[in-house]
Amino acid sequence: MWTMVYHVYKKIVPEVHNILAEWRVRAEQIENDELREFALESIDENTFHSEGGGVFALLTDEEKRSDVLWFIVTYQIICDYLDSLCDQSESLDPNDFRSLHEALRQALAPGTLQDVYYEHRAEKEDNGFLSSLVAVCQKKIQTFESFAEAQSAMEELSLHYRNLQVYKHVKKEDREPFLMEWYEETKQQVPDVRNMRWYEFAAGTGSTLGVYTLAAYASKGGLNEEEAHRIKSCYFPYAQGLHILLDYFIDQEEDLADDELNFCTYYRDEDDMVERMSGFKAEAEKRLGEMPDAGFHKLINKGIIAIYLADEKVQTDPEMKRTARRMIRFGGASTVFFYLNSWVFRKVSDKEETPSAAGGKTE
Repeated sequence: MWTMVYHVYKKIVPEVHNILAEWRVRAEQIENDELREFALESIDENTFHSEGGGVFALLTDEEKRSDVLWFIVTYQIICDYLDSLCDQSESLDPNDFRSLHEALRQALAPGTLQDVYYEHRAEKEDNGFLSSLVAVCQKKIQTFESFAEAQSAMEELSLHYRNLQVYKHVKKEDREPFLMEWYEETKQQVPDVRNMRWYEFAAGTGSTLGVYTLAAYASKGGLNEEEAHRIKSCYFPYAQGLHILLDYFIDQEEDLADDELNFCTYYRDEDDMVERMSGFKAEAEKRLGEMPDAGFHKLINKGIIAIYLADEKVQTDPEMKRTARRMIRFGGASTVFFYLNSWVFRKVSDKEETPSAAGGKTE
């Protein structure tokens, strides 16, 4: 645990911040005020997402690490940028959301770079920002020796993510019907989701952990297609589901205020939520135990629990903090370690401003 924390803080976080700083310079050049604001927000307010994804670069060889980090951070910026466009614009058009998220499909499909992303909205001129993000993802994954073998598994996870982003952003009255219908269709094809509730399945599709894991292993070479799909199944749906359910747990109050969909609100009560998340944690740990580098992946799973539960939103809400303590207990000793470490790191970060290469503030 100490070794992982050391490498994350010394090797991963600084390079993640440098990559974000480079993309921030590019975002500042966007002439359209609204698109520039969303682009900068996707970088400045979601540093945590890129830092977390960057941890998976520890799985690859040192000489490949920079390429993997560039792919992960860039892909994550696309996700966060598109989420901002869908969340905060007035559009409720599923065709608009599908076109925007074509960027994520193309990011995993070298040789395809067609700028159709803004075809259903008035704000189109981003000075090539989104196309540049896509192009960098394509360039980096082409250096991964086993990308061809991992591509179909990565695309499957990406398609799930894209579908979620479409269905959860449509008109309020259409969200649940679309998501429920999608769940019914998927559980006929993916037996693993049959023991889930529809909103738990939806949560499992909203994580990028599996894509980043596959990217790291593909960069090392020696991966075949069957192994890639096995890795995918170790992360989807349980480990990814736990990740996003925790994300929704800490955002409940904010989502309620913004009238946004939050999957944690569908649980009957606190006991039901804690029991179901405990089951997700147990099943995720079982499957991650079948992974190469199983110890690493199980630690990451426990670390995710801790990092979310150490979030300021939880720490400043007595009711959420009480629930969080119950969740920390089912995470075990490693979760307690990461929880304390994350809490201390956040406190230090609050007191110290770390200037990025672009002169901004990262957290």
